[in-house]
Amino acid sequence: MPHKTVVVGGGAAGLGAAGGVKAADPANDVVVYTQFEDVAYSPCGIPYVHGKEIETFEALFLAEKEAYVRAGIDVHYQTEVTAIDVRRKTIQVAGEGEVSWDRLVIATGFHYADPGVPGSDLDGLYYVKNIRQAMEWDKVIDRAKVAVVVNATPLGLEMVTALAHRGIETHLIDPHPWPLAEMADPDIMAPVEESWRELGVRLHFNTTLEAFLGSGRVRGVLTSQGELPADFAVVATHKEPENRLAAQAGLKTGPTGGLIVDERMATSARDVFAAGDCAELPHGVTGVGLQGLTGSHAYAQGKVAGFNAGGGSKTYQPVYIPWGTPAGKWIIGGASFGETTAKALGIPYVLGAADGISRARYYPGVKKVRVKLLAEPGSLRLIGAQMVGGEGIKERADFLATAIKFGLTLNDLAVMENVYSPAIGALNEPIVVAAQNGVNAAGKG
Repeated sequence: MPHKTVVVGGGAAGLGAAGGVKAADPANDVVVYTQFEDVAYSPCGIPYVHGKEIETFEALFLAEKEAYVRAGIDVHYQTEVTAIDVRRKTIQVAGEGEVSWDRLVIATGFHYADPGVPGSDLDGLYYVKNIRQAMEWDKVIDRAKVAVVVNATPLGLEMVTALAHRGIETHLIDPHPWPLAEMADPDIMAPVEESWRELGVRLHFNTTLEAFLGSGRVRGVLTSQGELPADFAVVATHKEPENRLAAQAGLKTGPTGGLIVDERMATSARDVFAAGDCAELPHGVTGVGLQGLTGSHAYAQGKVAGFNAGGGSKTYQPVYIPWGTPAGKWIIGGASFGETTAKALGIPYVLGAADGISRARYYPGVKKVRVKLLAEPGSLRLIGAQMVGGEGIKERADFLATAIKFGLTLNDLAVMENVYSPAIGALNEPIVVAAQNGVNAAGKG
């Protein structure tokens, strides 16, 4: 029987959910509330517009607003939801009052962690998220000569490269010994650091943020290693789930702060679903809860949440997290986890690594590729992978995540078939060589 679903949030998860509701039953009513001016654009593309790899912000929009009208999705722009009542099945909306619902999807996304230092209220601190704000910030970047990026998170990596491409004196500060240190291995990130230095980026690792300096507007950044000048600072702190409303409504959260959901993306409250950065999902190998994954994860979660809210039945499986991003002149990526995470969690592993190439050695444009495979001792079942190279990282990450999910072993990968064509694939696939090295290492152990 058709019913009304309200979606709070207009990002990838929220719009995925809205589409899922209609896919379950086109007769369903679906209303989306977003505090922003737009929906259906790719915020992940913002750093690449700043870096001039993408010419315009308009290219990031995926659909015109009329497309949602035609699809029967009622989007309320620049509208704030101020409260959720799961018992009465209502929300409070600024300017609209009380709105009832039969099913609710929470897709409220994330906010950047508060830097927690003096000066955090100054103008000139850029939190990359909203496309309209990004358009205005791009004008600031045009006038700037020096910038500081705070924290080498995935966004931090992208913005460092983007600002360097704009010819701005760029400083990166991070409290860890290498970039992306909470998920990536140091040998994977070493080529990235080298390429940043080639671009003129000034790297400050093992360095903590102490204050933003200035009167009204930031003029510098105080760190544990001294003061850095700054015309503006990009604050790329950890993405925290935006769950204030959900918590006030009594919904249960996990250790990450994300909303606990089951395989249907259903929360602890009846007829309430959640998806995207505000939800917590189990890791397929460790079972540990994870939050703040990629846009593809958010969209897929939203489709499942919306389809179930709309009366259908779908499940979302534990995640194995294929990931990748350009960093400097390299591309990094992986699946599940690498050595750094395995050591932190006390997970034993066998390592197989190889340095290979992306094409035939004689073909123009050949790029280096380093592959690291982690396997369970004894069974040699693949449990993690990381890579750095000039091309082909995304495809390998996708494949390796699937290999982990379906329990392939180093023995399987050591004899897998691979494409050999001089322009697109080398005779010796680096994954195969890494697996063979891992099998040999296990035999010697």
